[in-house]
Order: sequence, then structure tokens, then C-alpha cells
Amino acid sequence: MSFRPTAAGRSGTPAAVERWRRAQLLEAGFDAQLARRLAEDGRWDLHRLLELVDRGCPPALAARILAPLEVDPQRW
Repeated sequence: MSFRPTAAGRSGTPAAVERWRRAQLLEAGFDAQLARRLAEDGRWDLHRLLELVDRGCPPALAARILAPLEVDPQRW
């Protein structure tokens, strides 16, 4: 068995993790563009995003609620 590093995405997160995060977000009802942005940026807590959506919060609003302070809320 040999070790092969996983390619990292733009954020430095391994590509496989980004793909998994994106798949989870898409399954929860996030649109493709928002799911991609959130999956690439590890500052968002995926579990909290999904929890808000499970409780009836619209995906875009969940992203705004949990956005890091340094992120422009108008972007979401």
C-alpha cells in the first residue's frame, strides 16, 4: 500500500472532503453555487448549517446566520 496525497482545493481542504461537504449541502437543499462556496471554505460549520436547514431555515439564510464575521453578508 502506498501513500498518495489528496489534491487540495482552493482553500487547502482536501478535494475529497470538499466533494463530500458539497454533496451534503446539495442533499440538504442548498443551490449548487452556494454549496460549492461553502464546501470550499472550512470556516462554515457544516453540521450547524445542516441543523438549521433541518429545523426549517432556508439554506441561504442559514449561510448568512453562520457566516464568519469577516465575510460580506451581501455575498450570500
